[in-house]
Amino acid sequence: MGRNMGPGIRWVALAAMTFALQGCLAKAAVDVATLPVKAVGKGVDLATTSQEEADRNRGREIRQREEKLGRLQRQYDRQMKRCQDGDRRACDEARIAYAEMQQILPSIPAEPTGN
Repeated sequence: MGRNMGPGIRWVALAAMTFALQGCLAKAAVDVATLPVKAVGKGVDLATTSQEEADRNRGREIRQREEKLGRLQRQYDRQMKRCQDGDRRACDEARIAYAEMQQILPSIPAEPTGN
């Protein structure tokens, strides 16, 4: 504070600075108090999966199973043709592909009917 200020002005300036400092301290206290709540909220957001994400992930998994089923079907068809031509090993491989197809089929949802 300057030397040429009167005592009244000094008190007013000191009171204004004290009031401003209290506002800063109160704001800092609120920030510190709400920080754990904000951190927990952010953690919950990161830990939970939105419905949209869950739907997208489920669709991806279904498509991957459908693609695998398609590959197994083509493999089965090739092996069955060879099996019918007398290749015993192809018959065994066709049975293996068929068994895998039977395991995957229940996990693929049925297509909706167009009624």
